[in-house]
Order: sequence, then structure tokens, then C-alpha cells
Amino acid sequence: MLAALIALALSIAAFLSHQHASPVQLVAQPAQRTENVILVTLDGARTQEIFGGLDLEILRSTLRPADGGDTTEKVEQTRAYRRYWAPDAEARRRKLMPFLWTTLATQYGSVAGNLARGSSARVTNRHRFSYPGYAEILVGEAHDDVIDSNEKRRNPYPTVLEFLKQTLRVDKQQVAVFASWDTFDWIVEHDPGTIASNAGFDRYDHVDPAIAVVNRLQSLSQTPWDAARHDAYTFLLAITHLKTFRPRVMYIAFDETDDWAHDGRYDRVLDSLHEIDGYLQELWTAVQQDDRYRGRTAVVITADHGRGNTPQDWRNHGSKIDGAEQIWMAFAGPDWSKRGEWHDSPTVYQNQIAATITQALGLDFAAQHPAAGRPIDLK
Repeated sequence: MLAALIALALSIAAFLSHQHASPVQLVAQPAQRTENVILVTLDGARTQEIFGGLDLEILRSTLRPADGGDTTEKVEQTRAYRRYWAPDAEARRRKLMPFLWTTLATQYGSVAGNLARGSSARVTNRHRFSYPGYAEILVGEAHDDVIDSNEKRRNPYPTVLEFLKQTLRVDKQQVAVFASWDTFDWIVEHDPGTIASNAGFDRYDHVDPAIAVVNRLQSLSQTPWDAARHDAYTFLLAITHLKTFRPRVMYIAFDETDDWAHDGRYDRVLDSLHEIDGYLQELWTAVQQDDRYRGRTAVVITADHGRGNTPQDWRNHGSKIDGAEQIWMAFAGPDWSKRGEWHDSPTVYQNQIAATITQALGLDFAAQHPAAGRPIDLK
């Protein structure tokens, strides 16, 4: 009986003390661990390939008559089919992007945007092409009447990268952009020279003799597109900068997924996705091997726009193309949940990315950009 009375008294005392305690005293808030952010974009990478791998109907639509005759090449004989085909969507996507689907999404983070699972990620700009999409990511809102072309025009609005440099009070090497498309030099900054930006065929000055070779090769290795270098060079320069300067904020923007699609080379689109998945694995490995980054770095991977859903329009995107508004987003960070593939979840939007990465660093983007999208709930 005495023990029961003592227990009752202790319970009453505890209850009364809680009535006068502040919420901070009652609930211990976990310390924020994120100190660095890496943003990666894959230009025009469709949700269909990200979540379903090789699209057989689109691959079949790209086949040409064999040997100049009337007989169409068999899809089963193509290199793309042999390399990336599997009977079901999950197996196909693992073949295409093994690191994303066997490691990043399953062990460390989550992926949103699979309509078949009740998850949607969308752009809010009505143009559905590159500059407006990248600007929406970096500014946190669409400006359709002002940003309406892919021309090399200075971004009229300060970007989240400039916000982070100013707020974190770091030098320009600590907020760095490496992009394959040369127009990024104009997109990522409102005030030129604020951050480190290397885009298109820009040289990268570094003491490593290997980088001098990369600088030479990127100008000698012609692409079919005058305004973009190969993604391999972009990645080599970016990973070198990461290991040299260990920036707090890095943005890597790949391009070939979009340009090969415009050229109708679906096989090259698949190869580009597979190669970029390898770059992501190498990037993640570098992060895990560095004490500055391991357990302290948030990674966001997404696309600037989608593209058409059918064999007739998959090459294109824009305001009149159904499906170009659909994108996808992958998240991995020490303060974010490891929920894998999103199911039956609210729609997330491209204009929320800027606030999401600033919130990861404990900062409030809305303080200077009240019209920007709010952070995505990743807890």
C-alpha cells in the first residue's frame, strides 16, 4: 500500500510540474545536423524512365528500317533493350539507375513524383522549358511574364544560391555551380560574380594537371549542340571542386538527357540516365568519405521540366505538351525521413525547392522571398 501511495504521489507531482513547464522543457528538440546542401538536376528527365525504366513503345518508335530495306529492326536486337529491359517496371528502373533505386532511395532518402503510386511533383510555370524551370527552382516562384525564353539574359531576380552565400557569410567558392549548358552562367546569379559558376565550355582553373587536360578535352570533344558540353566534363570539374574547396552549397546541372531526347536518340537518353546514376554514386561516395560532409549533407535531385508521354511527343516539352508539367524529386539528408518511394501523398511543387534546401540549413527563405513556395515536409 505504501509503495502504491508513493507512486501516486510521484505521478501527481510529475503532472503538476508539467503544467508549469514550457514546451521546450517538455519536448527535447533534436539538434539539426545538416550543414551542407547539394542540388542536382537532370534536364528534361521524364518521370516514366525514373520510375519505370526503359519505355518499350518509345524505343520501338525510334527504330529504323534495317539495311535500308523495308524490314524494321527488331527491338530485341537493340543494345538499349539488351542493356536495360526487364519484365517489370521496378526491375527496369533498377537496371537503368541502380544507385538511385538500390541505395539512395531505399537506404537514405525518398523519391516523389510517381503518379502510379499516388505521388505527383509539378512545375508551376506555364512555359515548361528550361530557363523558366531552373529559375523557378532557384527563385522559388514562377515569373512567366518576365522569364519566357532560353535566351542568355541575366536572371532578373536574386537566387537562393545568392541568398545562401549572403546568409551563411561564406566566400564565393563555398557556393558553386557546375553546369553543362552555358546559359547557366546567366541563370544562377542576379548579381554576376557573386558565386562560383562554371557552365558550358568555361575553363576551370586548378593546380591539378589533370584538370588542364579536362579543360582542353571539353573544347575538343564536340557535342551535337553548340551551347552544351558533355556531362562527363561537368561532373569531373564539379567533383574536383568538391574535394578541393569542400563547399557548403553545390549545384550540378546535367544536360544530355534533354538534348538527346530532342534529337530523337532514345538510346542515348537511357545511356545518359545510366551514366548520371554512376556520377551520383561517385558523388555520394565522396560525401560519405569526408568528415565535413558525412552525416551533415542534404542532397536534392530533380528535373527542370518533364516532356511528352507518348511516342509522338516524348521528344518535346513546352506549354502545349501534356506531361511536361510532371517532374520528380529525390531527397536524402540527415534530418529527413527515409521513406523510400512516396505513396498517396500531397502534390509537391518545383517552387518549393528553394525553401526546402534553405530550411535544411536552418534558414528561412521566406524572410526575403515571401511569395516563394513553402518548404516540403520531409520529416
